[in-house]
Amino acid sequence: MMECTLLYWLTSFTKGFAADGIGQLKRCTELRNGTGRYFQRMEPAAEMNDEKRTIALYMHAGSGNHGCEAIADSLIRLLAGEDLCLVTNSAAEDAAYLPEDVQAKVRIEEERHIGDHFAAHAAYYAYRTITGDRESFLRYRFAPLLRGRRPDLAVSIGGDNYCYPSMVNDLELANAMLCRRGIRTALFGCSIEPDLLTGEAKDPAARRSLLEDMNRYSAIVARESITYRALLDAGLPEEKVFLRPDPAFMLPTDRSAVPETFRSAPEGVVGLNISPMAEDYADDKNAPVRCAAALIRHILDETGMSVALIPHVVWKRSDDRGPLGELYAQFRDNPRVILVEDHCAELQKGIIGACRFFVGARTHATIAAYSSLVPTLVIGYSVKAKGIAEDLFGGADNYVLPVQTMRDPRQLIDGFDWLCAHEGQIRECLSVKIPETKKAAADAGRILRAAADGQLF
Repeated sequence: MMECTLLYWLTSFTKGFAADGIGQLKRCTELRNGTGRYFQRMEPAAEMNDEKRTIALYMHAGSGNHGCEAIADSLIRLLAGEDLCLVTNSAAEDAAYLPEDVQAKVRIEEERHIGDHFAAHAAYYAYRTITGDRESFLRYRFAPLLRGRRPDLAVSIGGDNYCYPSMVNDLELANAMLCRRGIRTALFGCSIEPDLLTGEAKDPAARRSLLEDMNRYSAIVARESITYRALLDAGLPEEKVFLRPDPAFMLPTDRSAVPETFRSAPEGVVGLNISPMAEDYADDKNAPVRCAAALIRHILDETGMSVALIPHVVWKRSDDRGPLGELYAQFRDNPRVILVEDHCAELQKGIIGACRFFVGARTHATIAAYSSLVPTLVIGYSVKAKGIAEDLFGGADNYVLPVQTMRDPRQLIDGFDWLCAHEGQIRECLSVKIPETKKAAADAGRILRAAADGQLF
């Protein structure tokens, strides 16, 4: 009631704002009876089977990041038959990239973007300042989760979101807000830096807050062993922490977009992915592109292989085509170097899977390679790269090159040469491990359904 009263009072100061901004703010009576846009209730669809579990997938950043798309695509397929809602940062991206058969299995709802509506932003900012209610922005953002038939389970699917300090606050607030509303939550496919969970954390208060947040989840599914062990070492109950591989290992492969160049390359193609994020994490910001250029020259001079520059994220704020375009500009006159166009995750996986070797920075580009049995060198920047490699190969040495240490082009060249020298053994290892990995990843569906039913404890 206090929130309704304050918001109603604050709206009286927004009369001079743009009409669309004023339209975001409804009368307190509307908020109370559920007809306002903030907390509008929607009746369940008439054809909905009451026996289906209602499961919402949230913290999905949009399919312009084909890693996010791969997680959503695979998880929606895994949970097919349930009443699914994908709460997304960009419905337009999901409509453009997610396959039609996947879209048919899920209802897509876009988050409310408070920054796009000045009046709403001003009102909620004032409300939060007056009341100290830090969750108010999250209630606005995730309104689709709070209206209509509330989900039996809300699943946070941004696998590595906890690796990024700028995102942790919203993750914690969203989880607290949903739990306070009586909605069970699960953290799915996560990677978390161990020092954030243990006593080695530099900020004890942040560590306590993170552990409180972890304990709110009904289930936590870690996608690699390093995170799994860290969660248990931090004291999380073993009965609600699970180790299952990233669902993107199960992503279907579509090879219909493989360029003709691949078929005409006598010794095969090396796929290469460099990202702005790798540049951000590198101590030497120019090292990723500089070392990648040296690797391309090495491949062209010392082998008969071609090189395909493959983007996996195409957001304006972090577009792989930026650094890949820089590389292509250096070799555009050489027909053995091509810049692959943007496609959906299943098509990009088909292209990556057609490579003989893969060198990549984006996690899900490397998962696409691993799951296609392609020997892969990861340019890693967080625990996820090391953890996934350890689970597949028993260790990360020779499989992961930390971007923070990348300075000398010989590091990348030597790493690639090691892949070439051990190609047969790596393929043999992957041919055994990937079927096991896919089977284990599929079991996550059982865990999430049990969490939705409240049957994990």
